[in-house]
Amino acid sequence: MLIKRLAAFLSVLSGLSFSALAETVGKPVEKGIWLPEPANQQAAEMFDFHWLLLIIITLITIFVFLLLVWIALRYNAKRNPESATFTHNTLLEVVWTAVPVLILAAIAVPSIKLLYFQDVVPETEFAINVTGNQWNWTYNYPDHSGIEFTSVIVPNAAFENNPEGSFDPNAKAQAEEEITDHLGFAATLNARLLDTNTRLVIPVNTAIKINLTASDVIHSWTVPRFGVKLDAVPGRLNATWVKVDKIGVFYGQCSELCGKDHAYMPIAVQVVSKEDFAKWVEHAKGLYAEGPVKATTALGR
Repeated sequence: MLIKRLAAFLSVLSGLSFSALAETVGKPVEKGIWLPEPANQQAAEMFDFHWLLLIIITLITIFVFLLLVWIALRYNAKRNPESATFTHNTLLEVVWTAVPVLILAAIAVPSIKLLYFQDVVPETEFAINVTGNQWNWTYNYPDHSGIEFTSVIVPNAAFENNPEGSFDPNAKAQAEEEITDHLGFAATLNARLLDTNTRLVIPVNTAIKINLTASDVIHSWTVPRFGVKLDAVPGRLNATWVKVDKIGVFYGQCSELCGKDHAYMPIAVQVVSKEDFAKWVEHAKGLYAEGPVKATTALGR
């Protein structure tokens, strides 16, 4: 498919080194109007389905528009002073009933397959528990000694391009140091309003179950390039899964209105190699050995 070939070409152009990907992958593009490059099969199939629907809708729109123009020009009162007397056309009525049914059936088949693919959690290698709070995310790794930490937004002062003009080099250094301490390797800030003081760390090409809940109100864990958007509901456990095939940093946001700081509840996911993930687990066990660590970075605007 042309779309998949184009996506593959763009991924090659984006570079293959981890350091380059860490700076660019998953970062929103200024003035971008297209869907982002997918980072896994779920997103790729979802985006392909979008293009299929867009093509079908476009063809229908063009056909209806041309039909209306033709009817307006060919059958107006000036060219037809005497109106037709027929009341119906059985063949035409059968056709304009059958064709939409066939179109809907053609849409339904890939739609149902995609819904099933995304909804049914396959066999996964491990699980991560995600809890939405006002206004941050808590991540827990039950299969890795219960590693747990809370992730909050990096304040505006850490970014040179913030609209308030309140850039503070010390705030930037502190934020990058905090992320570096969490990851165990050097990290830099990539995106204002999307970077967090800690990141969810997962290995590449690994099926992972995501268990979602909330501690207060409804939130929604959304990472566009993963094709994932699932509500986190207090008292209820929702589950989804991800298997990311690209290394880098991927960003998302809470997509459910959850209070005054809803806009400041980003998601940052660091995808690393399986070897680097094993190293991070050992690093995190020592870092979070005394229990959950709450965010120390002040909430920024």
